[in-house]
Amino acid sequence: MAGIWRSTRESCRMSYPGYPPAGGYPPAAPGGNPWGAPSYPPANPPPIGLENVGSYANQFNPDYMSGMASNMSGTFGGANVPQSMYPPVPGGYPPVPPGGFGQAPGGFGQPPQGQQPSYGMYPPAPGGNPPTGMPSYPGYPGGPMPAAGQQPQPYPGQQPYPGQQPMPPPGHQQPMPNYPPGPAVNPSMPSYPGPTVPTITPGASGNRGTVRDAPSFDPLRDAEVLRKAMKGFGTDEQAIIDCLGSRSNKQRQQILLSFKTAYGKDLIKDLKSELSGNFERTILAMMKTPVQFDVYEIKEAIKGAGTDEACLIEILASRSNEHIREISRAYKAEHKKTLEEAIRNDTSGHFQRLLISLSQGNRDESTNVNMAAVQSDAQALYAAGENRLGTDESKFNAILCARSKAHLIAVFSEYQRMCNRDIEKSIIREMSGDLESGMLAVVKCVRNTPAFFAERLHKAMKGAGTKDRTLIRIMVSRSEVDLLDIRQEYKRMYGKSLYTDITGDTSGDYRKILLKLCGGND
Repeated sequence: MAGIWRSTRESCRMSYPGYPPAGGYPPAAPGGNPWGAPSYPPANPPPIGLENVGSYANQFNPDYMSGMASNMSGTFGGANVPQSMYPPVPGGYPPVPPGGFGQAPGGFGQPPQGQQPSYGMYPPAPGGNPPTGMPSYPGYPGGPMPAAGQQPQPYPGQQPYPGQQPMPPPGHQQPMPNYPPGPAVNPSMPSYPGPTVPTITPGASGNRGTVRDAPSFDPLRDAEVLRKAMKGFGTDEQAIIDCLGSRSNKQRQQILLSFKTAYGKDLIKDLKSELSGNFERTILAMMKTPVQFDVYEIKEAIKGAGTDEACLIEILASRSNEHIREISRAYKAEHKKTLEEAIRNDTSGHFQRLLISLSQGNRDESTNVNMAAVQSDAQALYAAGENRLGTDESKFNAILCARSKAHLIAVFSEYQRMCNRDIEKSIIREMSGDLESGMLAVVKCVRNTPAFFAERLHKAMKGAGTKDRTLIRIMVSRSEVDLLDIRQEYKRMYGKSLYTDITGDTSGDYRKILLKLCGGND
């Protein structure tokens, strides 16, 4: 064998042509085979697409031929020779394509079953992934993707992976590998260099609402129904309730456009002229997009002499990051000042800082929980409140407004274990006024958002009067998000249904539209 390799090196130093020796490349050792692997293939192996290499010898550079021999016999036993070993020669034949010279130009077809592909393997599919049905193994950047049953190629010059067997020659039946199959591909991890598949958080879309898209929706037909309901003497309020109360917000926006297209009139102006009172307020709230409605409610909460702090807390503590950022953009576009500026002008102290923190829409949204960080935050909250004279409100603000909900739920549990007191009771003991209400709202929304709104609805209707703005805002804004869950929590917390309390606390068309949004009795 040593003599064979000395002969090979001497041949590589010879002037080209004249090499490779007649009969093919490389010369076979007695009892061996031309691919450098022991004892196979059997006699008279099937053709592999390299029968004419000898006749093209004068087209190749000897340095490349020498490198090809070393790579083929030492690294993979003849499989997966990088295509870069065949540089194009002006006027010469093209490089050996995948599958050998026997394939049609441009053909990257799959080899017959049970046969390993010739030089180059399968070309990667768009995006860097292997063909359908092939496992996704990460190779080196730019390297070929391994076929079924193969391990990935190492970097050029790197030793094969431990346990990796030389590949059989082309045309030889592929034996079953003696290593265990690779793990299933994690959908959240990209195969190199394909796109990253984002992890979808369950429940993020919010599909527990009582109002959904109406089937067989026709905005022009609905526009005609509304036109007839408001035309002439009197108004058919029931037709308006049946139409708008059964359409999703997205569909109501289409009705607005269709009404103006068909009749050249503004539907909002017509509704304002025909309706009145809380019924009018509810219908107009339903005709705004969720972001427009929140912008309107925030502006109403801070304009004039007083401030509806509870409204600000409710909206900013319960909305998602993206929704809050959309509110900020819409508020600035409509009122020519930022939401943060509006909050600064109308609030003060630690309560102002809490609202500004929430208005950034920058809460961590990860679902992973680090228990060391959980313990650290629980200790920090204890040190900032119960375990000192006075309260470090900024520490509560930093943790409650920035950490993820999954993290905070674990922190509240650890806090309870550490000091034997619920975090809400500690907030009540340590704080007061609007700051206390704001901090409690954040904690309650983190723990159970539907329960938070059930409590808000109950407080809006209990006692002598009714807080209609709160009732309207929650019923409209949550009708396509989680009102079914709010109904369940209401029944659990207060022993009677939300439907029953709305019926007893409101009247007329106002009651009818609220019950329509409620969606049923529990």
